[in-house]
Formats: sequence, structure tokens, C-alpha cells
Amino acid sequence: MSIALKLDALSKTFVVGKQLFGPPKGRVHAVHPVTLEVPEGETLGIVGESGCGKSTLARMLVGLLEPTGGSIEIAGKPLDNADPAVFGKRIQYVFQDPISSLNPRKTVRQIMETPLKRLHGMDKAQRDRRISEIFAQVNLREEFLDRYPHEFSGGQAQRIGIARALAAEAKILILDEPVSALDVSVQAQVLNLLAELKQRLGLTYLFISHDLAVVEAVSDRVAVLYFGSVVEVGKAEDVFSNPHHPYTKLLAESAPVVGRALTAPEGRETELPDPLNPPKGCAFRARCPYAGERCAEEVPQLTGEGHQAACFHPLR
Repeated sequence: MSIALKLDALSKTFVVGKQLFGPPKGRVHAVHPVTLEVPEGETLGIVGESGCGKSTLARMLVGLLEPTGGSIEIAGKPLDNADPAVFGKRIQYVFQDPISSLNPRKTVRQIMETPLKRLHGMDKAQRDRRISEIFAQVNLREEFLDRYPHEFSGGQAQRIGIARALAAEAKILILDEPVSALDVSVQAQVLNLLAELKQRLGLTYLFISHDLAVVEAVSDRVAVLYFGSVVEVGKAEDVFSNPHHPYTKLLAESAPVVGRALTAPEGRETELPDPLNPPKGCAFRARCPYAGERCAEEVPQLTGEGHQAACFHPLR
């Protein structure tokens, strides 16, 4: 199977407290070196708590943030120094907040025309024909084209956001919390639409979310991030039914379930480590009931075949 997206030791570090004279106050390693391969046609779910590096990783993939280290390849072609137009034709971003991600001063038609003009150089007749095709694919009426973003519901606005991403004809979509701002009934409609588009157009998805139930339902594989590092990766059904890393188990037990009372998760701490003063060894050890002496000295690496975990005391 062909590899659609390949990340090789991709990382991002932010400088904090820059000063005119003297060194900065510190550095935050938002994403530690991540190495992943995403085959064509796969949906890779990415989960983790707020602040774990999910959105930073996503923004690097579409060129909104410059990586500190590592490389990105799409279909075997590096994107490190690629023209922004090349990025746009290969990979697109669907934002979390559908309303704020659309320019309020432009009509939907103008929003849709931008990638068609800038990326593909289409004339007006070609643009009109292509927009009609895309709107049919996302189940929107063409009469919406001359309205402004504030005139739509959240579900309609998210369909427009998806349509804008499809206009670039990219084969990889980064879906950053695409349904978290929507009502539950609308979430199901958008998720079903994404599944239909994936099958019909041969798309590859990176689906980022904190909602484990949604991720499990839509993903083929899942990567779990903690404090900027991938701590577990494997098939979705295996990761959630048989977690190998204690953090994945904590996430699953912390997720609200109808009919089950909320309980405090097992562990000694509940907060993420200080990013300006990261702990030595395993970043999860202060919250882990299984942590030992080795965990305080060494950083665990992903190990295993297929289902991998970065842990010295895996639950299996």
C-alpha cells in the first residue's frame, strides 16, 4: 500500500520570553520528534489532552507553522521548502470552528473561488462548474453561494469549510476537531458526509479530537499524544479495548459514558508537567501508578509490532 503521508522525526520548539538583550527565558518542546506513516485511504485518529501538541502537529503539516526539525513527505515528495501552492494542492485543513474559519467579509462564492483561482488558475466558467460539483458532493444548495458565513448554522458552515478544502483537490485532509463545536445530531451528519467523501474521492484523513468515542468510530488507526510525544499507536479497536500505555487507559476511563458515574482516575497527579521545566525520564511518571526507578531516568521509546507503546511497564 502506498504511503500518503510520512513524518520523520518532526518536532516543534517555541522560544518563550524573548528579550532584546540576553537569552530567552526558556523553550517549550511542543512536539517531540514524531515519526509516523499514514497509508493512502487511511483515517489516522490523533487523541490526547489539551496542550499535548495535537494542533501544533496539524499546523506543521499544512505549513501554518515551520517545524524546528524533521521532515514531511507526501506521496514520497518532501515539503520542507515547497511552494505554498504545492502544499495547498496536496494537503488541506478543516478547522474546528466553522464560522470563524470563514472570511466574514466574503460571500461563499468568493471563498470557494479563491483556491480555484490561486491554486489551479481556472477561468470563471471552469470555477462555476467546479463549485457546482463540490456543492453537490457536500449536499449544499447553490443558492447559498451568494450568502455570507454568518447566515449559516454551524453544520452548514462546516460543510462549506469541507467544500473549500475539496476545491483544492488535495488528497489529504487534516480534520482538527471538525465536529466538536456542533450539536450531537449534526455531528453524525458531518461524520457520515466525511466517510462518504473519503470512499468516493479516495481521501486520507488525520482526524484530531479529544472525543474518544468519535475517534474510535471513524479511525482505522489511532496515535495517542502525551506532552508532545506519541506514547501509543495501533488499530483503533485494539488501542481502546486493550490499551498498552497507562495514559491511554486513563483517557478511556476518564471519558464520560451515559449511565456511568464519573470517578476520579487512578493516579497520583492530574496535571500535565510544567512545559518550561519538563521532568527527567518519562513525562507521565508522576501520574502513573506503575512508575518505577527506570521511569525517572530514561525516556521510553515506542516498541512493539503493529500495536506500539512507549512504556517500560506496558499493561499487556
